[in-house]
This record gives sequence, structure tokens and C-alpha cells, in this order.
Amino acid sequence: METFENLVRAEFTPKHTYLNTASNGLLPARTVTAVQQAVRMRAEGTPLGPLYEDVEAARASFARLAGVPAERVATGASVAEYGALIAASLPAGAEVLTVEGDFASLVNPFHVRGDLKVRAVPLERLAESVRPGTALVAVSAAQSADGRLADLPSVRAAARAHGARTYVDASQSAGWLPMEAGADDFLAAVGFKWLMGPHGASFFVAPQDFGGLTPLLAGWVAGEVPWDSCYGPVAELAHSARRFDVSPALFTYAGLRASLELLEEIGVDVVHGHDVGLADRFRAGLAGLGREPVPAPGSAIVSVPGLGHRQGELSRAGIEVSNRAGNLRAAFHLYNTPADVDRLLEVLAA
Repeated sequence: METFENLVRAEFTPKHTYLNTASNGLLPARTVTAVQQAVRMRAEGTPLGPLYEDVEAARASFARLAGVPAERVATGASVAEYGALIAASLPAGAEVLTVEGDFASLVNPFHVRGDLKVRAVPLERLAESVRPGTALVAVSAAQSADGRLADLPSVRAAARAHGARTYVDASQSAGWLPMEAGADDFLAAVGFKWLMGPHGASFFVAPQDFGGLTPLLAGWVAGEVPWDSCYGPVAELAHSARRFDVSPALFTYAGLRASLELLEEIGVDVVHGHDVGLADRFRAGLAGLGREPVPAPGSAIVSVPGLGHRQGELSRAGIEVSNRAGNLRAAFHLYNTPADVDRLLEVLAA
């Protein structure tokens, strides 16, 4: 049986100390191979049927990771497109409760409607801020800027108590933090961060009753029988969440299928323990440097105020991190090691 270390060593060959998964995940070797094979198929004129099978395999894999039936999962290209579907389903004047400083792709679709009441509150006050008349609570499971985790059980309980739906963006958590998508009305995630796929893919989890959404983006792939839905209006929409699919980026899903298979082989619980362990090691090292990160216990993302300006220096030293609003953001994933953490701390101490 493959060990964690053997699997990771076989799949990843970073040239530098890469601690920037919150921006882009590294591609496993099997993913690079899958994309190359898909491109070669197009170049050679080979029938592309197997690439559509990759989309379905990726959908099923994400569904298993999310803990929901594959029939509840749609495939697309971005989180914003599914936020727009949810926003379009709300009546004028409906209140959408969000978090201050949450990621634009999550919150902006509700703002551009123009006739919704969008209210933003501090993350730690989200659950207590749900009130009668709140129609939707939209929140990232892990905040992009600093890695703080939402108290999703409390948010769900508050939303249920007031008849509101929940919409979770798992883009910064899917792949290292176990998901319970079945406990939410809607969930979306991109595939190019912690899921380690190429750009251009996203997943969307809808409720069994579709949550009142209209498939405004529906094309031929949203038909119950896609290849019979190519001309004229789609006569019969898919009976599953596939009615919310958009035409897939085939090369991307070919690669993403391979990345998701790797995550399933290792297990998200194992990845979670590894990632958070490294983040905690970094937090402990920061204390020794007299630095205090943004409090985000249990997160694989660590944000350090006042150090963002050192991002360029760190990059020149072969260490990739992010500068977010003046904070240094380090993100630890399965291909990172304790040596990566120690290298970062050594350069910061210099």
C-alpha cells in the first residue's frame, strides 16, 4: 500500500518552497499527464468522448468528497456564475447576510442585482446576526484573506431557525477541510486551489428540490440527454443538478479528475491533519519571532499582519507566499513539509 510520503513524492516536484496554495494549487504529475493526453487527442482528431467521461468522473469524485449524491452536483467554470443563479432566484428586497471582507466572487453577484438588501457583518457575529427576514446567509468556509474558519454548524442552526437558506463557498477549504455539503442548501468551490486542478472548473451543490433556481445558463449539456439537446430549445432539462452545468472545459476536467483521484487515495482527513499540523508549526515559530498571526485556529492558512511587504523578498529567496492587504499569507498543503515551514521562518528571522 502506498504511503502518504511515497504518493506525494511521486506526484510533486516543486522547484521552490511553495506555500501559496490559497492562490493556486500545484498540479500533480498524473494531472499534467492527463491534460497532455487530452490536448493530444484534440491535436490528433481523436473522438473526445472519453473527455466527457472525465467530467462525470470528476463530478462523482467531488460528490464523494462533499458527502452528497452526484445528482446534487453541477459542474461549471467559476463560483461567481452560481452565485449569480442564486441571486437571480431571490425576490426584490430580500436580505442576504454576508461577512465583511469575504471574497468578491461570493458576495458580488448579490450586490450587482441592485434590489437586494446585502448586509455584511464580522465573521464571528455571523450566526447571531441572522434575523427574521434574512433570506440567505452566504459565507466562505475559510476566509481567503486570512484563513479564519466560519462556525458553519452555528450558522446553519441560526439560518434554519429563521427560515433562511445557506450558501457556502468552499474554494479555500475543499481539499483539506472535510466537507458536509449536505447540511447546506448551496455550496460552490473552484478546482484550481486545494483540489489541485487546472484553472477553469468549479463545482456547485444544489438541494434535491433545486432550491428555486432557474437554470439561466442552460445549454445543450443541461439536457437530460445532452446529445439529443443540441438544436432548438432543450426539451427536457436534466432531472439532476446537471441542469445547472455549463459546457465543460474538457482539458481542465481531464486533469481535475486525476487530481481528485489523488485526494481520494490519500483521504481528506489525512490531508487535514498534515496541513493544519504544518500551519500550527508556523504559528509556533512566529511566536518565537515575536509575531502574532490573525487568530485562525484549525486553519491551513496563516496570515501575519505587517509582513506582506516581504512577499517580494521571499519570492526572490525561493519561497512563494501571498501579500493580502499588507498581511503575509502562507498556505500549507499536502506537498509541503516541516522543512518548508522552517525555511520560511529562517528567512523571516533574517
